[in-house]
Amino acid sequence: MKIVHFHQIRDAIAELCQRANFELNADVRAALETGAERETTPLAKNTLLRILKNADVAKERSLPMCQDTGLAVVFADVGQDVHIEGGVLRDAIDAGVRKGCKEGFLRASVTGDPIQRKNTGDNTPAVIHTAMVPGNQLRLQLLAKGGGCENMSRFKMLTPADGREGIVNFVVEAAELAGPNACPPIVVGVGIGGSFEYSAVLAKKSLLRKIGERNPLPHIAELEEEILRRVNASGIGPQGYGGETTALAVHIEIAACHVASLPVSVNIECHAHRHQEATL
Repeated sequence: MKIVHFHQIRDAIAELCQRANFELNADVRAALETGAERETTPLAKNTLLRILKNADVAKERSLPMCQDTGLAVVFADVGQDVHIEGGVLRDAIDAGVRKGCKEGFLRASVTGDPIQRKNTGDNTPAVIHTAMVPGNQLRLQLLAKGGGCENMSRFKMLTPADGREGIVNFVVEAAELAGPNACPPIVVGVGIGGSFEYSAVLAKKSLLRKIGERNPLPHIAELEEEILRRVNASGIGPQGYGGETTALAVHIEIAACHVASLPVSVNIECHAHRHQEATL
């Protein structure tokens, strides 16, 4: 049995909140640099270079890459041999978000009631997805999810008869409808199968994969490549100014589903794709 203390989780989450907002991940940077090298449209190339420069300044000065510092979405894989001492997991994660946002001067972007719209003032509560896994470690993966890209999410309950073609058309349509609103170049997360709600979790979880890391199933990897080609052929380009780099990647996760159903969810990330992780 491994003991993980409340304050360890709190401090880890606080650090992840700040790193996600201040530091562009290496895989995202590499994808943006590749896009800038390949772009043949001068405005698109210049836009990508400006995005990279903005990220450099953010890291150098410990400033957010974007004024929208995001909703904290945490995937927590809890080893079955882990015991959390000093409090419960949810409280520790929220304490970490509160601490990280206060110390990093990150904008408070959470409203406690979706109707009354009163800001909670500290970016809590976080959205938390917990899974029990083998082992004695606690893995914390955090996404700082901005409103602009999150608002471009879409869900559709296709019929099995719609098949592969229906999936491709729906995902491409979702990316095209997002247009400049999701701050492209985007990362497109797709969840196929499961149930109504689980397909959305799959779409979000797919975003945790490194850029360029394909689904291990060959037919799904092929689907990712096809959708990526179609999205980049749209001509939307970086920040909607036109060009060949509308998306950096398409990530798909799948799950078993009812024989009568084909649920598909699309969750989009902006060009900053703010995600970090820690293992305790």
